[in-house]
Amino acid sequence: MNFRRAGEAAFVYVSFPNKVLIIQFDFLRAIRNCKKVTEDGSNSPLGWGSGAMSKTQIKNMEEFAVVSGISRPTLSKYFNDPASVRVSTRARIEAALEQHDYRPNIFAVNQNRKLTKNIGIVVPYLADPFFAEIARNLEERCIQAGYRPTLYSSHGEQKLELEIMDSLRGLRPAGVLFAPLGRASDRSEIEKFCKAVPTVLFDSNLDGIGEAFIGSDNFSFVSQTVEYLTRTGEPPSFFEMKTPANPNANKRRIAYIQMMERLGFEPNVIKVEGQGWAFEEIGRQGALKLLGAGNLPTNAILCSNDRLAIGLLSACYQLGIRVGRDKSASLRVASNDDHPFSRFTCPSLTTAAHDYENVSNKSAETLFQLIEGGGHLPERTETLFPARLVLRDSA
Repeated sequence: MNFRRAGEAAFVYVSFPNKVLIIQFDFLRAIRNCKKVTEDGSNSPLGWGSGAMSKTQIKNMEEFAVVSGISRPTLSKYFNDPASVRVSTRARIEAALEQHDYRPNIFAVNQNRKLTKNIGIVVPYLADPFFAEIARNLEERCIQAGYRPTLYSSHGEQKLELEIMDSLRGLRPAGVLFAPLGRASDRSEIEKFCKAVPTVLFDSNLDGIGEAFIGSDNFSFVSQTVEYLTRTGEPPSFFEMKTPANPNANKRRIAYIQMMERLGFEPNVIKVEGQGWAFEEIGRQGALKLLGAGNLPTNAILCSNDRLAIGLLSACYQLGIRVGRDKSASLRVASNDDHPFSRFTCPSLTTAAHDYENVSNKSAETLFQLIEGGGHLPERTETLFPARLVLRDSA
């Protein structure tokens, strides 16, 4: 048994073979309230009757983080083990506890301690640098908050996605950050999983599944690139896979058509053959056929994603087609995502960028809030972050 003092509160940690029980005592509040009973004659035990509580109650750790100015991961570490944070930080937290009259939900903490400190992070294709970057950010946030993240990749296969969910059930994680395959996913199995395990979806939304979804606003991506290309030259054709692996591609095509019609131009969608996640090769092969036949109606192409655009740029080089925005170029190429390698293509790729930091931070914060709340949020929320146009040499 261990005893720790935290400001007005005291915590007793009782260790059992398979769990730790935390008992919280608030001595100073009890003394104040007992004094109140003797002064006003109230019959309410420990002064919990009318008028005993005058301060506005903070409902959860998220609200306490905002009013105290202390980060959510740091607070989580402190309430799990006050000795795990620096002395100066502990003093700030304890001062904030006294000032704002906040006490953590000890019942919820004890419930969560029945689970492991593991968090699962599931992505559809780790070889895609977009998912590698998001996963890296998510891992860092989980580690900072005192959790042990484990990263899984479905490698674009439904069978592996199902096996990953089975493995996670056995691990009994505190929660899961899940980017589904989308169209290739078994929706009913993911729905069952999310009901059994606290889960936040990111990147690819499955309506009504999971406690929350965090992703990017696909219309924001395409509206910015279409507006820029039409303003600076001929309107673009839209270059995409005929059977895209990621459902975000469909949303981007719809956004392209809407923006072109809104601006008074005729949409032209080019669909290339290919399945799976080898986007660069699919883009290269499709562009070789398209450009070799000379059927492009304008001198501008907007690719559905940067990986397709990298393949298209490779085909342009192979065919001797100069890409760029100077007068010597015969083709302008832009895209969406801001793939980590897009700045290193030749020419460097004009694109609309994901807000990697905010998407990953919000996903992690939402999961921490979900875990703290005992596995459920008041309602399912969807958060979309807008894109940012990045101008480079290709258009």
